[in-house]
Amino acid sequence: MEEIIGRSEEIRILSDIKKTPEAELVAVYGRRRVGKTYLIRSFFENEIIFEISGLHNASLREQLENFRDCLLKAVPKRKLPVPETWLQAFQQLIRILQLRPAKKKKVVFFDEFPWLDSPRSGFMRAFENFWNSWASRQKNIIVVICGSAASWMIRRIVNNRGGLHNRLTRQIRLLPFSLEETEHFFRAKHMHLDRYQVLQLYMAMGGVPQYLKQVKRGESAVQAIDRVCFAKDSYLANEFSNLYRSLFNSAQHHIAIVKALAGKPSGLTRNEIIQALRLSSGGGITQTLDELTESGFIRPYIPFGKTIKNSIYKLADEYSLFYMKFIAANKSSGKGTWIKLFNTPSWKSWSGYAFEAICQKHLEQLKSALGISGIHTRESIWRTTAPTSGRQGAQIDLVIDRNDRCINIFEMKFSTNPFILSRSYLSALMNKQELFIETTGTRKTVFLGFMTTYGVKNAENHSGVIQHQFTMDILFCPVQPAP
Repeated sequence: MEEIIGRSEEIRILSDIKKTPEAELVAVYGRRRVGKTYLIRSFFENEIIFEISGLHNASLREQLENFRDCLLKAVPKRKLPVPETWLQAFQQLIRILQLRPAKKKKVVFFDEFPWLDSPRSGFMRAFENFWNSWASRQKNIIVVICGSAASWMIRRIVNNRGGLHNRLTRQIRLLPFSLEETEHFFRAKHMHLDRYQVLQLYMAMGGVPQYLKQVKRGESAVQAIDRVCFAKDSYLANEFSNLYRSLFNSAQHHIAIVKALAGKPSGLTRNEIIQALRLSSGGGITQTLDELTESGFIRPYIPFGKTIKNSIYKLADEYSLFYMKFIAANKSSGKGTWIKLFNTPSWKSWSGYAFEAICQKHLEQLKSALGISGIHTRESIWRTTAPTSGRQGAQIDLVIDRNDRCINIFEMKFSTNPFILSRSYLSALMNKQELFIETTGTRKTVFLGFMTTYGVKNAENHSGVIQHQFTMDILFCPVQPAP
């Protein structure tokens, strides 16, 4: 088996699947380029006896020809006609699977599964029949279905109300690498980058393995981003439109929402998104938001003390935010663009929002550092726009509401050096903390914390105000199990 970076929980699940004495139907879904195919091929490299990848926007005839060609790879010396229907195709597959030894585990791998289900093709009915009437009775069969269209996979497979209802035996949602896994990835490639360099790359590319593969040994983060994102015909210059159009039908609606959120890093409510895009309250906006959420591109946050209907949506995909902020407007600038843009006021503004988003994604690492992994918490954001008691409104981007009657509120700051806490900034923080307690009416103890790249230089002078301060190092730590 090829080395698989990270993915410890997914490997545990797949190892268990190998050992079970019964048929398994496994759904694996996650965004494009996240490593789904690599994971399955690497883990089951000796067990896969049939593999097919759906063709994007192909006709029924083209899909069936591709299916026949994939069958011939399993039995290269046989002659097989192109099936006329999916029912015939699956009967051909069954006959070939029956030729293999009965006791040995057999993996049947359908990659880009949603693309096989072309309109009016009858694919899903045929697949349901294949599983229910034959495959589910074979104790040595593992059927893996993979798809980048996460929303389709959830709607049509995980939450299926037809022939596959409650038929899935396992499901894996494959997410981008964490910072710890990204660091491990670069080390496995013998690339020695300090954590500040890794963090910069993560802020522009996220933890998408295929994007990270583009970084060359010996490059700084600035050099790599310049080459991969801005040089002529660079890998990520045109990935944005390809990414969304390959995952969603009517992708223009998804892209419009992403663009609106990119322009408002603090987030927008559902109604604010409707107003910004001049949409009707219907118009499929709820489904589009759900699809973007399920695919990991946006993330809803419930404001402290509010309900889900008050959710604030933020852009959660690092690459999309970076693309909208810098790549889209500088595509024709060519090599050297990022070297010029790096360290400008625009970069400083973007890096602050990007760092906040990364901290919010690594919440388990933060809870572990606080020593509260075993305590049930609810995470939210908080903002008030109405002045109270003569004070201005304020916003807190991370509120951790704990079951032990405490609340952690965090200020997150990205800087190239240890952060210096000025008196005016300290006063603003104290005002924010007091305003939070006053407007929410909480009776819990409220702890103020700082999350920075290199720490707060003069934190010891304000220990009575700042109860916790962490550097970016904790974001790279493995999560400690709860006691």
